Amino acid sequence: MTAPLLDIHLTDDDLTTALRTDARTGLTAEPKSLPPKWFYDARGSELFERITELPEYYPTRTERALLAGVVGEIAAAAHPEVLVELGSGSAAKTRLLLDALTAEGSLKTYVPQDVSASALRGAAEQIATEYPNLAVHGVVSDFTATLHNLPRGGRRMIAFLGGTIGNLVPAERAEFLADINEVLEPGELLLLGAGLVIDPAILVPAYDDAAGVTAEFNRNVLHVLNHRLGADFAPEKFEHIAVWDPDNEWIEMRLRATEPITATIDDLDLTVDFAAGEQMRTEISAKFRPEALRTELTTAGFAPTHTWTDPDARFALFLAERR
Repeated sequence: MTAPLLDIHLTDDDLTTALRTDARTGLTAEPKSLPPKWFYDARGSELFERITELPEYYPTRTERALLAGVVGEIAAAAHPEVLVELGSGSAAKTRLLLDALTAEGSLKTYVPQDVSASALRGAAEQIATEYPNLAVHGVVSDFTATLHNLPRGGRRMIAFLGGTIGNLVPAERAEFLADINEVLEPGELLLLGAGLVIDPAILVPAYDDAAGVTAEFNRNVLHVLNHRLGADFAPEKFEHIAVWDPDNEWIEMRLRATEPITATIDDLDLTVDFAAGEQMRTEISAKFRPEALRTELTTAGFAPTHTWTDPDARFALFLAERR
């Protein structure tokens, strides 16, 4: 086993600087909003892992089952030398891909990317142990801003799983897909996982579970502001809301102030007022129709070659080639 490499293009100070910018911009806007990436400190990541195991939360288990069923077809169609995984986290689903791609025989290198150096180091070391013939090259970065830091060399397939593409509004999505296209060479590939538009009666409870885990996850963004920026939010004074927007075909998660609230953010020398009942958007999770997402991929410079969906048409995997 070769020890994994780790490239660090994002430090804790960089994250704090980005949070300051996002907090000042979002909390002084009308209506207020914060990007969903700030849910994920250690506590937020642990809460999200709990969410993925809830009976209401179908996306993770649906994607995993779909991937398990078609991973052989993906390996046969793609046969990459390098697998790059954006937002790899614990790399749990990755093993399905790694097993199939190493069995197919083409894969030489795995490149996990994540914002957390500690989480990435642990996952990279574990993968290197489990797959001793595979080179592991981790990249600590923000995938929306530092795609150009991904290593080159060897035919690559970038995997972006989990439906995270839905956290981007359409303009951000178009820019992101175009940026991925730009860093790939002609003939290299993107494997994209995306949630599909389904009955809101199934969809909404996935983001508003009966046990209240998603509510705690949503409020965690306020704990992050308190911890990282010296804010004094009282998270218990905000209630969690998840609503389906049928026009945009996305779920919105929001926090609603249960009373008039004034919070200070010391690091920004900023005071933020919430009226009773005022809502702040903390996440969108767009759902897709397969043909529309294939059109977005085509517009970004890809040639979609394969689409796989689960039997209930709740989730899809798209394989697309950089033209």
